[in-house]
Amino acid sequence: MKHIWRSRTGRIGVIIVATAVVVALVSLLWTPHDPRKVVPSDRWLPISPAHWFGTDGAGKDLFSQVLVGARTTLSVVIASVVIAAVIGLAMGIFSALAPRWIGESTVYLIDVLIALPALVLALVLVAALGGSLWTVSLAIGFGAGVVLARVVKSETHNVLTRDYIVAANVSGSSTVRTIWRHILPNIGPIVIVQLSIIAAFAVLAEAALSYLGLTPVATPSWGRMLQGLQQSVTVHPWAIVFPGIAVVLVTLGFNLLGDGLREAMDPTLRRRTGAAAPTGLAPTEARPTELDAVHV
Repeated sequence: MKHIWRSRTGRIGVIIVATAVVVALVSLLWTPHDPRKVVPSDRWLPISPAHWFGTDGAGKDLFSQVLVGARTTLSVVIASVVIAAVIGLAMGIFSALAPRWIGESTVYLIDVLIALPALVLALVLVAALGGSLWTVSLAIGFGAGVVLARVVKSETHNVLTRDYIVAANVSGSSTVRTIWRHILPNIGPIVIVQLSIIAAFAVLAEAALSYLGLTPVATPSWGRMLQGLQQSVTVHPWAIVFPGIAVVLVTLGFNLLGDGLREAMDPTLRRRTGAAAPTGLAPTEARPTELDAVHV
Protein backbone atom coordinates (compact mmCIF):
# COMPACT_ATOMS: atom_id res chain seq x y z
CA MET A 1 0.00 0.00 0.00
CA LYS A 2 2.86 2.40 0.75
CA HIS A 3 4.23 1.91 -2.78
CA ILE A 4 0.81 2.80 -4.24
CA TRP A 5 0.62 5.90 -2.08
CA ARG A 6 4.07 7.04 -3.25
CA SER A 7 2.81 7.03 -6.83
CA ARG A 8 0.86 10.17 -7.73
CA THR A 9 -1.52 8.31 -10.04
CA GLY A 10 -2.01 5.57 -7.47
CA ARG A 11 -2.65 8.11 -4.71
CA ILE A 12 -5.29 9.94 -6.75
CA GLY A 13 -6.88 6.64 -7.73
CA VAL A 14 -7.07 5.46 -4.13
CA ILE A 15 -8.68 8.74 -3.03
CA ILE A 16 -11.33 8.66 -5.79
CA VAL A 17 -12.20 4.97 -5.31
CA ALA A 18 -12.25 5.31 -1.51
CA THR A 19 -14.56 8.33 -1.82
CA ALA A 20 -16.92 6.36 -4.07
CA VAL A 21 -16.96 3.49 -1.57
CA VAL A 22 -17.70 5.87 1.33
CA VAL A 23 -20.52 7.50 -0.66
CA ALA A 24 -22.03 4.08 -1.42
CA LEU A 25 -21.83 3.07 2.25
CA VAL A 26 -23.39 6.35 3.36
CA SER A 27 -26.31 5.77 0.98
CA LEU A 28 -27.10 2.57 2.88
CA LEU A 29 -27.72 4.57 6.04
CA TRP A 30 -28.76 8.04 4.90
CA THR A 31 -30.03 10.04 1.96
CA PRO A 32 -31.46 13.56 2.33
CA HIS A 33 -34.57 12.58 0.36
CA ASP A 34 -36.17 9.44 -1.00
CA PRO A 35 -34.50 9.06 -4.43
CA ARG A 36 -37.60 7.33 -5.83
CA LYS A 37 -40.21 9.75 -4.49
CA VAL A 38 -41.95 11.83 -7.17
CA VAL A 39 -42.88 15.35 -6.03
CA PRO A 40 -44.54 17.24 -8.93
CA SER A 41 -44.44 20.54 -7.04
CA ASP A 42 -40.62 20.31 -6.81
CA ARG A 43 -39.92 19.92 -10.54
CA TRP A 44 -36.58 21.37 -11.72
CA LEU A 45 -35.70 23.11 -8.49
CA PRO A 46 -32.25 24.78 -8.61
CA ILE A 47 -29.35 23.98 -6.33
CA SER A 48 -30.21 24.93 -2.76
CA PRO A 49 -29.51 23.87 0.86
CA ALA A 50 -32.57 21.61 0.66
CA HIS A 51 -31.55 20.06 -2.68
CA TRP A 52 -27.77 20.13 -3.10
CA PHE A 53 -27.89 19.12 -6.78
CA GLY A 54 -31.40 20.38 -7.48
CA THR A 55 -34.26 18.16 -8.69
CA ASP A 56 -35.24 16.52 -11.97
CA GLY A 57 -38.42 16.75 -14.05
CA ALA A 58 -40.29 14.46 -11.65
CA GLY A 59 -39.26 16.41 -8.57
CA LYS A 60 -36.85 13.72 -7.37
CA ASP A 61 -33.74 14.88 -5.52
CA LEU A 62 -30.66 14.52 -7.74
CA PHE A 63 -28.17 14.33 -4.88
CA SER A 64 -30.00 11.38 -3.33
CA GLN A 65 -30.09 9.65 -6.71
CA VAL A 66 -26.36 10.14 -7.18
CA LEU A 67 -25.70 8.66 -3.73
CA VAL A 68 -27.79 5.55 -4.41
CA GLY A 69 -26.38 5.35 -7.93
CA ALA A 70 -22.89 4.97 -6.45
CA ARG A 71 -24.12 1.97 -4.49
CA THR A 72 -25.68 0.45 -7.62
CA THR A 73 -22.55 1.01 -9.68
CA LEU A 74 -20.15 -0.41 -7.09
CA SER A 75 -22.41 -3.44 -6.57
CA VAL A 76 -22.19 -4.20 -10.29
CA VAL A 77 -18.43 -3.52 -10.28
CA ILE A 78 -17.77 -5.92 -7.39
CA ALA A 79 -19.95 -8.68 -8.86
CA SER A 80 -18.41 -8.23 -12.32
CA VAL A 81 -14.84 -8.31 -10.99
CA VAL A 82 -15.52 -11.48 -8.97
CA ILE A 83 -17.10 -13.23 -11.97
CA ALA A 84 -14.28 -12.09 -14.27
CA ALA A 85 -11.64 -13.30 -11.79
CA VAL A 86 -13.21 -16.75 -11.45
CA ILE A 87 -13.68 -17.20 -15.20
CA GLY A 88 -10.32 -15.70 -16.15
CA LEU A 89 -8.26 -17.67 -13.64
CA ALA A 90 -10.08 -20.95 -14.25
CA MET A 91 -9.92 -20.83 -18.05
CA GLY A 92 -6.43 -19.31 -18.20
CA ILE A 93 -4.74 -21.72 -15.80
CA PHE A 94 -6.61 -24.72 -17.22
CA SER A 95 -5.58 -23.91 -20.79
CA ALA A 96 -1.93 -23.65 -19.67
CA LEU A 97 -1.87 -26.85 -17.60
CA ALA A 98 -4.11 -29.11 -19.68
CA PRO A 99 -2.72 -31.48 -22.33
CA ARG A 100 -1.77 -29.69 -25.50
CA TRP A 101 -4.82 -30.52 -27.61
CA ILE A 102 -7.21 -29.60 -24.82
CA GLY A 103 -5.30 -26.42 -24.01
CA GLU A 104 -5.26 -25.28 -27.63
CA SER A 105 -8.97 -26.00 -27.96
CA THR A 106 -9.61 -23.89 -24.86
CA VAL A 107 -7.55 -21.04 -26.31
CA TYR A 108 -9.58 -21.18 -29.53
CA LEU A 109 -12.76 -21.09 -27.45
CA ILE A 110 -11.44 -18.05 -25.56
CA ASP A 111 -10.69 -16.30 -28.87
CA VAL A 112 -14.25 -16.96 -30.06
CA LEU A 113 -15.76 -15.68 -26.81
CA ILE A 114 -13.61 -12.54 -26.91
CA ALA A 115 -15.25 -11.69 -30.24
CA LEU A 116 -18.67 -11.62 -28.52
CA PRO A 117 -19.32 -8.03 -27.31
CA ALA A 118 -20.48 -7.67 -23.72
CA LEU A 119 -23.40 -5.51 -24.86
CA VAL A 120 -24.71 -8.22 -27.21
CA LEU A 121 -24.29 -10.81 -24.47
CA ALA A 122 -26.20 -8.55 -22.08
CA LEU A 123 -29.08 -8.24 -24.55
CA VAL A 124 -29.24 -12.03 -24.91
CA LEU A 125 -29.16 -12.57 -21.15
CA VAL A 126 -31.81 -9.90 -20.54
CA ALA A 127 -34.08 -11.60 -23.09
CA ALA A 128 -33.51 -14.97 -21.40
CA LEU A 129 -33.33 -14.02 -17.72
CA GLY A 130 -34.97 -10.59 -17.52
CA GLY A 131 -33.43 -7.24 -16.73
CA SER A 132 -31.60 -7.12 -13.40
CA LEU A 133 -28.32 -5.98 -11.90
CA TRP A 134 -27.29 -9.63 -11.68
CA THR A 135 -27.81 -10.09 -15.42
CA VAL A 136 -25.77 -6.98 -16.18
CA SER A 137 -23.01 -8.11 -13.80
CA LEU A 138 -22.94 -11.57 -15.37
CA ALA A 139 -22.66 -10.14 -18.89
CA ILE A 140 -19.89 -7.71 -17.95
CA GLY A 141 -18.02 -10.27 -15.83
CA PHE A 142 -18.15 -12.98 -18.47
CA GLY A 143 -17.08 -10.64 -21.27
CA ALA A 144 -14.15 -9.32 -19.23
CA GLY A 145 -13.30 -12.76 -17.83
CA VAL A 146 -12.51 -14.33 -21.19
CA VAL A 147 -10.18 -11.42 -21.98
CA LEU A 148 -8.50 -11.91 -18.60
CA ALA A 149 -8.15 -15.63 -19.38
CA ARG A 150 -5.91 -14.76 -22.32
CA VAL A 151 -3.58 -12.78 -20.03
CA VAL A 152 -3.62 -15.46 -17.32
CA LYS A 153 -2.79 -18.19 -19.83
CA SER A 154 0.24 -16.28 -21.08
CA GLU A 155 1.51 -15.45 -17.58
CA THR A 156 0.95 -19.01 -16.36
CA HIS A 157 2.89 -20.39 -19.31
CA ASN A 158 5.82 -18.11 -18.41
CA VAL A 159 5.75 -19.27 -14.79
CA LEU A 160 5.70 -22.94 -15.83
CA THR A 161 9.09 -22.52 -17.52
CA ARG A 162 10.83 -21.50 -14.27
CA ASP A 163 13.21 -23.73 -12.39
CA TYR A 164 11.21 -23.72 -9.17
CA ILE A 165 8.24 -25.27 -11.03
CA VAL A 166 10.49 -28.04 -12.33
CA ALA A 167 11.80 -28.58 -8.80
CA ALA A 168 8.23 -28.70 -7.44
CA ASN A 169 7.24 -31.32 -10.01
CA VAL A 170 10.30 -33.43 -9.28
CA SER A 171 9.56 -33.31 -5.55
CA GLY A 172 6.10 -34.72 -6.19
CA SER A 173 4.08 -31.55 -5.64
CA SER A 174 0.44 -31.95 -6.69
CA THR A 175 -1.12 -29.78 -9.36
CA VAL A 176 -3.33 -28.01 -6.83
CA ARG A 177 -0.35 -27.28 -4.58
CA THR A 178 1.69 -26.00 -7.52
CA ILE A 179 -1.12 -23.68 -8.54
CA TRP A 180 -1.64 -22.41 -5.00
CA ARG A 181 2.01 -22.06 -3.91
CA HIS A 182 3.74 -21.07 -7.15
CA ILE A 183 1.44 -20.02 -9.99
CA LEU A 184 -1.10 -17.79 -8.21
CA PRO A 185 1.48 -15.78 -6.19
CA ASN A 186 3.50 -15.08 -9.34
CA ILE A 187 0.63 -14.13 -11.63
CA GLY A 188 -1.22 -12.32 -8.83
CA PRO A 189 0.21 -8.83 -9.50
CA ILE A 190 -0.74 -8.95 -13.18
CA VAL A 191 -4.22 -10.29 -12.35
CA ILE A 192 -4.86 -7.58 -9.75
CA VAL A 193 -3.90 -4.84 -12.19
CA GLN A 194 -6.13 -6.36 -14.87
CA LEU A 195 -9.03 -6.57 -12.42
CA SER A 196 -8.69 -2.86 -11.63
CA ILE A 197 -8.97 -2.15 -15.36
CA ILE A 198 -12.01 -4.44 -15.54
CA ALA A 199 -13.54 -2.45 -12.69
CA ALA A 200 -13.16 0.76 -14.71
CA PHE A 201 -14.72 -0.95 -17.71
CA ALA A 202 -17.59 -2.20 -15.53
CA VAL A 203 -18.43 1.36 -14.44
CA LEU A 204 -18.79 2.49 -18.05
CA ALA A 205 -20.58 -0.70 -19.12
CA GLU A 206 -23.10 -0.48 -16.28
CA ALA A 207 -23.83 3.14 -17.13
CA ALA A 208 -24.25 2.26 -20.82
CA LEU A 209 -26.51 -0.73 -20.14
CA SER A 210 -28.59 1.28 -17.67
CA TYR A 211 -28.85 4.06 -20.23
CA LEU A 212 -30.25 1.51 -22.69
CA GLY A 213 -32.82 0.41 -20.13
CA LEU A 214 -31.39 -3.03 -19.29
CA THR A 215 -31.54 -2.48 -15.52
CA PRO A 216 -34.66 -2.29 -13.33
CA VAL A 217 -36.48 1.05 -13.58
CA ALA A 218 -36.94 1.15 -9.80
CA THR A 219 -33.18 0.99 -9.17
CA PRO A 220 -31.53 4.44 -9.32
CA SER A 221 -28.33 4.42 -11.34
CA TRP A 222 -26.16 6.98 -13.07
CA GLY A 223 -26.99 5.59 -16.51
CA ARG A 224 -30.72 5.82 -15.82
CA MET A 225 -30.27 9.40 -14.65
CA LEU A 226 -28.42 10.29 -17.85
CA GLN A 227 -31.18 8.70 -19.92
CA GLY A 228 -33.92 10.61 -18.14
CA LEU A 229 -32.11 13.96 -18.04
CA GLN A 230 -30.91 14.05 -21.64
CA GLN A 231 -34.39 14.95 -22.88
CA SER A 232 -34.19 18.28 -21.05
CA VAL A 233 -30.49 18.95 -21.51
CA THR A 234 -31.07 22.07 -23.61
CA VAL A 235 -33.41 23.56 -21.00
CA HIS A 236 -31.78 22.35 -17.78
CA PRO A 237 -28.17 21.51 -18.74
CA TRP A 238 -26.87 21.66 -15.17
CA ALA A 239 -28.84 18.59 -14.04
CA ILE A 240 -27.09 16.11 -16.33
CA VAL A 241 -23.64 17.27 -15.19
CA PHE A 242 -23.74 15.49 -11.82
CA PRO A 243 -24.29 11.86 -12.92
CA GLY A 244 -21.94 12.44 -15.86
CA ILE A 245 -19.15 13.67 -13.59
CA ALA A 246 -19.75 10.72 -11.25
CA VAL A 247 -19.28 8.20 -14.09
CA VAL A 248 -16.15 9.95 -15.37
CA LEU A 249 -14.53 10.32 -11.95
CA VAL A 250 -15.09 6.73 -10.80
CA THR A 251 -13.88 5.35 -14.13
CA LEU A 252 -10.81 7.58 -13.93
CA GLY A 253 -10.25 6.51 -10.32
CA PHE A 254 -10.13 2.81 -11.15
CA ASN A 255 -7.85 3.45 -14.14
CA LEU A 256 -5.43 5.51 -12.03
CA LEU A 257 -5.56 2.88 -9.30
CA GLY A 258 -4.62 0.28 -11.89
CA ASP A 259 -1.61 2.36 -12.95
CA GLY A 260 -0.57 2.77 -9.31
CA LEU A 261 -0.93 -0.97 -8.66
CA ARG A 262 1.17 -1.76 -11.72
CA GLU A 263 3.97 0.52 -10.53
CA ALA A 264 3.76 -0.86 -6.98
CA MET A 265 3.68 -4.54 -7.91
CA ASP A 266 6.18 -4.59 -10.76
CA PRO A 267 9.71 -4.61 -9.23
CA THR A 268 11.29 -3.49 -12.51
CA LEU A 269 9.10 -0.37 -12.60
CA ARG A 270 9.74 0.34 -8.93
CA ARG A 271 13.49 0.19 -9.46
CA ARG A 272 13.21 2.35 -12.56
CA THR A 273 11.24 5.05 -10.75
CA GLY A 274 13.05 4.61 -7.45
CA ALA A 275 9.75 4.22 -5.61
CA ALA A 276 10.86 1.10 -3.77
CA ALA A 277 14.34 2.23 -2.86
CA PRO A 278 14.92 3.11 0.79
CA THR A 279 15.87 6.67 1.65
CA GLY A 280 19.48 7.43 0.75
CA LEU A 281 19.84 4.59 -1.76
CA ALA A 282 19.85 4.84 -5.51
CA PRO A 283 17.03 3.15 -7.41
CA THR A 284 19.40 0.48 -8.74
CA GLU A 285 20.12 -0.68 -5.20
CA ALA A 286 16.63 -2.08 -4.75
CA ARG A 287 16.78 -5.81 -4.03
CA PRO A 288 15.45 -8.03 -6.88
CA THR A 289 12.69 -10.53 -6.14
CA GLU A 290 11.42 -13.72 -7.67
CA LEU A 291 8.81 -11.74 -9.63
CA ASP A 292 11.58 -10.11 -11.66
CA ALA A 293 11.96 -13.31 -13.65
CA VAL A 294 8.24 -13.44 -14.35
CA HIS A 295 7.93 -9.92 -15.74
CA VAL A 296 11.16 -9.72 -17.72
